[in-house]
Amino acid sequence: MAQGYTPAIEIYGANATLLNQRLISWSHIDAAGLESDQLTLVIDLEGLEGLPTLGGMIGLRVGYLESRLVDKGQFKVTRLTPTLFPLSLTLVATAAPFSAKDETGFKQRRTASHGPTTLGGLFRELVSRHGFSPRVDPELALIRIAHVDQSNETDMGFITRLASKYDAVAKPFNELYVLAKPAQVKSLSGQVLPDVRLSVTRNNRPGDHAFISATLEETARTQNQGCKTCFWDAAAGLLKEVITGSEPYKVIRQRQASEEEAKAIGEAEVRKMLREKYKLKITCPGDPLLVAEGLLVLDDSWPDFMRGRWSIEKVTASGKREESYRCLIEASGLDPKAASKD
Repeated sequence: MAQGYTPAIEIYGANATLLNQRLISWSHIDAAGLESDQLTLVIDLEGLEGLPTLGGMIGLRVGYLESRLVDKGQFKVTRLTPTLFPLSLTLVATAAPFSAKDETGFKQRRTASHGPTTLGGLFRELVSRHGFSPRVDPELALIRIAHVDQSNETDMGFITRLASKYDAVAKPFNELYVLAKPAQVKSLSGQVLPDVRLSVTRNNRPGDHAFISATLEETARTQNQGCKTCFWDAAAGLLKEVITGSEPYKVIRQRQASEEEAKAIGEAEVRKMLREKYKLKITCPGDPLLVAEGLLVLDDSWPDFMRGRWSIEKVTASGKREESYRCLIEASGLDPKAASKD
């Protein structure tokens, strides 16, 4: 989609007229994994009598007047913070299903034991009790779990921890709750995620509309290439080790219930280490097609050590009406030199 030059934003849903008329600034966090998507609006209160009662569901469309606006989804208003000098109100809305009443006990801490079961079966059981429709990646659904304890955790916290253990992501999307591999959560929820190509202009300098800055980090914790896990072999009466990948190894000291579980967790940890070997941060002009879980392609206008395909982990978009629209992209990937040859 060709980008324009005049940023445009539209709020729809509850109190849309007031929010659009008095909007000062906004930010939208689109995140993968554990973090909930969040919309923050700052609105002008000057001239209003009393504090407006704002709540319910609101939605966000953003883009440019010269092209089109892209719908970024709906959010539930969860927090209002008035500020004096300047007289304004900060409204925070989240895509996660939090509510004050918590009718299904979503935020209630529980202690329970589960198993034998499968990852998909346990996930479906936990999310269905809260009224969600589960969506599970077929490759994750059949992972066997001999036994697992939920220890004074909310169901959401337990689900998140369990997903992370197998290098998966669990996240709610409106009435859906999705369990999938990284970079596949939103595609499994039905969203179309096009690759986004990003170029650097020849005259790239601060203050210019198209200015781009970037940093690349090779994380020290991901120097390991393999993983060692262990399990108790009841028949042999021995603690046995399972090795995944190659040296140097990360050692997971927690004992697993079976050889199958130890192998699955070791393989998941190796995938995570390789995927997170390089971290990339880019600040660039706003693009509504940039989304967490999507793929970013850096073309030949970039230095050779940054070129290639990157998995987007988080996009923080922000701006002021008709004044600015910028995105901060956080992405990860394998060796970018190798990726650029694909």
